[in-house]
Amino acid sequence: MPSYTVTVATGSQWFAGTDDYVYLSLQGTAGCSERHLLDKPFYNDFERGAVDSYDVTVEEDIGDIQLIKIEKRKYWYQDDWYLKYITVKTPMGDYLEFPCYRWITDEKEIVLRDGRAKLPWDDKTQILKQHRRKELEIRQKTYRWKEWHPGFPLSIDAHSHSELPRDIQFDNEKGIDFILNYSKAMENLYVNRFMHMFQTSWSDFADFERIFVRISNTISEYVMQHWKEDFMFGYQFLNGCNPVLIRRCTEIPEKLPVTMDMVECSLERNLTLEEEVKQGNILIVDYELLDDVDANKTDPCTIQYLAAPICLLYKNLQNKIVPIAIQLGQKPGPDNPIFLPSDATYDWLLAKIWVRSSDFHIHQTVTHLLRTHLVSEVFSIAMFRQLPSVHPLFKLLVPHMRFTIAINTKAREQLICECGLFDKANATGGGGHVQMVQKAMKDLTYSSLCFPEEIKARGMDSREDIPYYYYRDDGIKVWEAIKSFAEDVIHTYYESDEKVCEDVELQAFVKDIYIYGMRGVKSSGFPKQIRTQEKLAEYLTVIIFTTSAQHAAVNFGQYDWCSWIPNAPPTMRRPPPTEKGTVTIEQIVESLPDRGRSCWHLGAVWALSQFQDSELFLGMYPDEHFVEKPVKEAMAKFRKNLDEIVNAIAERNKNKKLPYYYLSPDRIPNSVAV
Repeated sequence: MPSYTVTVATGSQWFAGTDDYVYLSLQGTAGCSERHLLDKPFYNDFERGAVDSYDVTVEEDIGDIQLIKIEKRKYWYQDDWYLKYITVKTPMGDYLEFPCYRWITDEKEIVLRDGRAKLPWDDKTQILKQHRRKELEIRQKTYRWKEWHPGFPLSIDAHSHSELPRDIQFDNEKGIDFILNYSKAMENLYVNRFMHMFQTSWSDFADFERIFVRISNTISEYVMQHWKEDFMFGYQFLNGCNPVLIRRCTEIPEKLPVTMDMVECSLERNLTLEEEVKQGNILIVDYELLDDVDANKTDPCTIQYLAAPICLLYKNLQNKIVPIAIQLGQKPGPDNPIFLPSDATYDWLLAKIWVRSSDFHIHQTVTHLLRTHLVSEVFSIAMFRQLPSVHPLFKLLVPHMRFTIAINTKAREQLICECGLFDKANATGGGGHVQMVQKAMKDLTYSSLCFPEEIKARGMDSREDIPYYYYRDDGIKVWEAIKSFAEDVIHTYYESDEKVCEDVELQAFVKDIYIYGMRGVKSSGFPKQIRTQEKLAEYLTVIIFTTSAQHAAVNFGQYDWCSWIPNAPPTMRRPPPTEKGTVTIEQIVESLPDRGRSCWHLGAVWALSQFQDSELFLGMYPDEHFVEKPVKEAMAKFRKNLDEIVNAIAERNKNKKLPYYYLSPDRIPNSVAV
């Protein structure tokens, strides 16, 4: 009688093993095997991290194996089991790999196909076509779209982390409990004694060091020492945690009536302001999106304020970017003066603080939340709904969706919900952040997620003109490495542009993203379908880059740049100044966050800047969804390219007082998971 050797690998996560009854059956082209008992209570098989082997004998030849069915029957209590993979050695000595990398819960069964990636037309038999169709039917019932707020990209239909499918939950929910993590962070940072001191102002700038000195690092310390200086203010627009707003100014806007007399002392080339603009030396950052956004009113004891400033910057002869004019509101007028470096010291300092506070709000809600977290969730849901596990694009993308839906669901549950943690310290809490996302959706376009196009659209693509824009330089390298990898995978499975067009599952995936993610807005520029290999490579690069590199660039520098409170105030407790010559140091300190809000802010930026336990970085694919040699070679090439980028960045950063490492591939997690 034919005999098969079956090897079963259990995950190494906590509680990944099982003590339930586990059965296996094989389905081949010529028939099915009987149901074989692999494990039962007290056998001590399928323990955490175990690899167990069994001999499975069948009475007659079942032909080529097409499917494996695993059944788990509960013995005593719910005992979820994480199955990594199964390998089968056939009577002919051939080895077949059946990737799983899923949880089997309750009294469930799963049916696995072998690990070879297959496009829809590759399935010739009815049983494989039916398996493919049934998997998507189940997934589409499980992964449902839901509108969290009007105008937002749609998200998962789940009110809490515990309602999510087990396969996409965190292994340990406590690890991503925002309340627990923020509280733990404040305890670790020795600031918990200030936590409840809301409405209590700091004495002066030095007083902020009482919550800073114990936990400073190289960059945050440098920020603390130099935050008042114009070069540090300008540098952050290039390489801080929000390096996506600065753009070349092609014309001074009418709403910012800056004159040559105002800025002449700041210009260094003996040119007029108009000539400096023409030469590309004037840059601008406009926070118009914050105009008319409601400030946080959840605490009746503290009035909080927002501003929508416009900041004009100048590239000086040292190629440093420095501010030369700041207007704190969008409408010019006598009560909305243009602040200048030549003004009184505290006037100019407070104007810059207001810009830094506004930048913090745009960063948190638009750059970070909308353009990485919410967009990545759209990609994740569409992938699960429209791409079966056997599809090569599912295998390519699934590592980059790890825990994304889970972290966003937890955020909606605890962080950015009504009365959530976001309301405690942020002036855009209490609903302002919702208004911001709704307003920012009009600028969420496909081209704005294409990294090289987005850089070029802002006029910031020339390394010669703007030589110290490391976010741009490193981002382009990572983008190209990802695109090359995507092209290699595409050419392995798609023979031509025609085959791309014929892939109905791919087209359904793209359509889901357009209809539900971008809400069917034509002006978003998101494609409704993909027609060529080249466009598919770009599309996949957008997805992988957004979920990995873009999120890393705007997330993991938050503690570095925002822990010194005056450099990134999460709220302001006094309105913007309406005249010059009246600002005092006392007024500035009273404008900055109180002690309680400062501590919540510190806990937040610390917790958000930490990598997950057992983090998987870009190019690390321990779950072997692919079994084909050409793709494994493409992965090796991808890792080699990434290693070269890591080495180049490390070499550039040597001896730098402000190293830029957020886009070093060894610091880029594969997915949005924090």
